[in-house]
Amino acid sequence: MLAAIGGALAGLLMLGQACVAADLKIGIMVPTTGSEATAGKDMENAMKLAVSEINDAGGVLGMQIVTITGDDACDPQQATAAASKLVSSDVTAVVGGYCSGATLPTLKIYGDAGIPMVIPAANSTKLITANPGNAFQINSTGFDQVNTAVDLFKKKGVKRLAIIHQGDGYSEDLARLTREKWTGMGNEVVAYEVVNKGEQDQSALVTRIKSKRPDAVFWTAYYADGAMVIKQLRQAGYRKLIAVGDGSNSPKLLEIAGRAAEGVYCFSNPTVEYLPAAKTFADNYRKTFKQNPDAYAALAYDGMKLMADAITRAGTTDKKAIIKALAETRDFQGIAGPISFTDKNTLAKSNFVILVAKGGKWTLYQ
Repeated sequence: MLAAIGGALAGLLMLGQACVAADLKIGIMVPTTGSEATAGKDMENAMKLAVSEINDAGGVLGMQIVTITGDDACDPQQATAAASKLVSSDVTAVVGGYCSGATLPTLKIYGDAGIPMVIPAANSTKLITANPGNAFQINSTGFDQVNTAVDLFKKKGVKRLAIIHQGDGYSEDLARLTREKWTGMGNEVVAYEVVNKGEQDQSALVTRIKSKRPDAVFWTAYYADGAMVIKQLRQAGYRKLIAVGDGSNSPKLLEIAGRAAEGVYCFSNPTVEYLPAAKTFADNYRKTFKQNPDAYAALAYDGMKLMADAITRAGTTDKKAIIKALAETRDFQGIAGPISFTDKNTLAKSNFVILVAKGGKWTLYQ
């Protein structure tokens, strides 16, 4: 009798282990707290929507995806803790990375653990050299953004450019690359400023910028502080061209800056408003989360779908095999566009577009 009970308990234990084994754990790393939490939650929502669709269709290799979120708070130290949490949770793969400065220190952690990673948003060129080979960027890099930016500046007759960054991995990289490209073309960077994150009073900065008489001002950091800089520049009477990088492409910048944002240009990854393939996704997102998808929703959704596709193509949860499958990706059809990779694990073809603020909304410039 005792033997029978023991056998039954053992059977139940094995069944429980089988149920656990039937889950495929994938980590999500985004800022869900801090100044960039709006963007991070948007990305998390989009990834979870992708997971829901994948699971409803039968999952991956017969397994249901279960996600674990690590909050990097757009902060390098907290990102390191978030990455360590995901590794210790024994995730098979990770999809995430919004702030480049926070993503950078996690690359070694995931690399040492051999965990495949898809990065939907972070695009500093520093990620390329820091990549141990397991991470894949599906947003175009800073090199592509700089080319898009200088093309617009040239078309607008800009000669004297002011650049403002915040010293982090993303904004400093974009600022430096822009300065090198712009001056290399024989133009002037008349101001190259770094400001502290979260600083509300930018009057001293505005005074310095105006004294240099730039034809354009390029803000290379994130939307929350960018909105304040734009507002104070316009309030001080600066009427010439203002442009922002893709860290500021959130509609939140327009909400915070108000009328001061009118006519501001933005160099952006493709967003759902201009993607015919994203209509069904956008409708489902609104229905599920009762809000509009933000700027990185499409890429975040594609990132999770790509990871599931790579695991399917690998035919196994072996991490090396998944990394190999990701590297071999050719024209994966995401809602933000086709995905193929260079030998440096970066997006093979630039996805950057130019937006301009009109009537309180971002509209497609070209």
